[in-house]
Amino acid sequence: QVHLVESGGGLVQAGGSLRLSCAASGSTGTLSTMAWYRQAPGKPRELVATISRSGSANYEDSVKGRFTISRDSAKNAVYLQMNSLRPEDTAVYYCHAASVFHSNYWGQGTQVTVSS
Repeated sequence: QVHLVESGGGLVQAGGSLRLSCAASGSTGTLSTMAWYRQAPGKPRELVATISRSGSANYEDSVKGRFTISRDSAKNAVYLQMNSLRPEDTAVYYCHAASVFHSNYWGQGTQVTVSS
């Protein structure tokens, strides 16, 4: 079992930056790909960025060049640096982890609000 806890959300003006953190605990040795998702009001949850165990990252098109996902295996943590934030980035951001046994784990979410 793996427990994920996000932090770092908040209110920021357009053009500003935030850094989200996700701390994993439990059977962290089984984790493979980790990711950030987001869900805006009235919209489905969408994938924002993924990072493999080797550090290979992929991004959703609208965040490319603005967001950076990183991972610290020693700390069992994954981060999302968000720059040049836009009002349309407003959402609840969720940390996700997949295990090598194909289990999926979710954090409780952290609210990011970008004002115009």
